[in-house]
Amino acid sequence: MSAIKTIGFIGLGTMGAPMVRNLLKHGYEVIVYNRDAAKAAEFQAHPQARVVSSPAEVAQRAVLVFTMLANHQAIEDVYFADAGLISGLEREGAQAKIVADCSTVAPEMSLRLAEALACSGIEFLDAPVTGSEPQAIEGVLTFLVGGKQETLDVCMDVLLAMGKKAVFFGDNGAGANAKLANNTLAAINLLAVAESVRMIEQSGGDPRLFLEAVAGGGARSWMAEAKGPKMLANDYTPNFSVALMHKDLSLALQLAESIGLHVPLLEIARSRYGEACDRGYAGEDVSAVYKLYGPQR
Repeated sequence: MSAIKTIGFIGLGTMGAPMVRNLLKHGYEVIVYNRDAAKAAEFQAHPQARVVSSPAEVAQRAVLVFTMLANHQAIEDVYFADAGLISGLEREGAQAKIVADCSTVAPEMSLRLAEALACSGIEFLDAPVTGSEPQAIEGVLTFLVGGKQETLDVCMDVLLAMGKKAVFFGDNGAGANAKLANNTLAAINLLAVAESVRMIEQSGGDPRLFLEAVAGGGARSWMAEAKGPKMLANDYTPNFSVALMHKDLSLALQLAESIGLHVPLLEIARSRYGEACDRGYAGEDVSAVYKLYGPQR
């Protein structure tokens, strides 16, 4: 186990809660905070967990702090509010030495966080993850990391308590860039799966046999294997929501525009996920884009 024994974790949603459970399974003491206190209730009775009432308290008590938040507004609230992480770090006796943000945000936000934390002498990693709720539960996430290699090295054992690997991409912001590119690929692939499965179904073929055949050839993909069965079962229980994917694609498009890259497939994908939100699927699993292509089975 890492020499770091006390971990802070802020954000106990679909991804954060199972990540905390895995830290606890590996014997870490975890200081937890969530803006909606109800989501922290499950950790109240755990002997290795301590629920606190503000991000500032997390900074006071934990050496390494993780944040896993839904959007930029949540980042603002957690880091920069009166009782936020930054204010906690500025108080005498603060324990935090490293902060790692696992949220999917614009690289500009990661750079802003790195600069703000550096003023308090804190190292920062942007460390978003690939995978959704099932991978978080199983502890097989991959962390896409930007920051300093030596900072990552210090955190590696802790990251591997929640995931299977951490890939270092370079300076702060590089991890955020990699995550936006990853989600672009995933979103486009999922639309391709939806179109192909519906093509088979509406032409009279068996979509289950089609998915079986795809799994053995060059078109094989995780999206087909994980989301294809959800489409056929009309099971849109969210592991990762349409709304979050649309948010991530909007950030990815901003990144592409900032570097002068023409991304027609990304533009189409963002439009399609936006349409899915408009149709009322925003809170459903991303596999709900299947419903854009015709009636439910």
